[in-house]
Amino acid sequence: MQKNPLFTSLVAVGDSFTEGMSDLLPDGSYRGWADLLAGRMAARTPGFRYANLAVRGKLIRQIVDEQVDVAAAMEADVITLVGGLNDTLRPKCDMGRVRGLLTDAVERLAPACKQLVLMRSPGRQGPVLERFRPRMEELFACVDDLAARHGAVVVDLYGAPSLGDPRLWDVDRLHLTAEGHRRVAEAVWQTLGYEPEDTAWRIPPPASAPPGWATRRVADARFARQHLLPWIGRRLTGRSSGDGLPPKRPGLLPYEGPGA
Repeated sequence: MQKNPLFTSLVAVGDSFTEGMSDLLPDGSYRGWADLLAGRMAARTPGFRYANLAVRGKLIRQIVDEQVDVAAAMEADVITLVGGLNDTLRPKCDMGRVRGLLTDAVERLAPACKQLVLMRSPGRQGPVLERFRPRMEELFACVDDLAARHGAVVVDLYGAPSLGDPRLWDVDRLHLTAEGHRRVAEAVWQTLGYEPEDTAWRIPPPASAPPGWATRRVADARFARQHLLPWIGRRLTGRSSGDGLPPKRPGLLPYEGPGA
């Protein structure tokens, strides 16, 4: 990888992880790692352009159908693609179909940019990860294989101890906090060949006293009521949190900061 490369444009493709949930801004919008990365790249390159096609809740089929051709047509220098994890968290998941769709996406995007970026997504420690770990690791093996065959780079977030730390995850236990997104932006930044700004992004925050039993039970009950039950309800009815929502930044336009 070239050191401190000159990239003039970025297109981000994916789901809620790339949209930026739960890095909430004061105006109610989400920032996230892709916006942070675009800001860094724009600071180095006047006229830098950025599009973010991600929409929360999207499955890999929806990403392929709704985002991939749009992204390819933009002919950006860098395209990031993160998808398939929502599929692995479904009660029923055809991993052969997921691998095929991801392969289709990479085969369309790799020739359309100077550098395609894939990721091994982060996983919060806990029973949910343990239940779905085999599917996730099958997905990541496919990511590694596709990257090797198509000249993409892989950002290994799954192997970073910091991003398994529950303190870097929001109360919904599905999305990273602002600090988690900052670390992801740093990881992608370094993978693209830029000089590190945080060499310790993989290291978890300093140890802190764990919450007491009563505090954990209250948090568990709140999580189940506010996040888990609605999530299960959407799965059972075939609905998505992103139904009807437009892409975050549908046009490849000059980036001047969040909301620009």
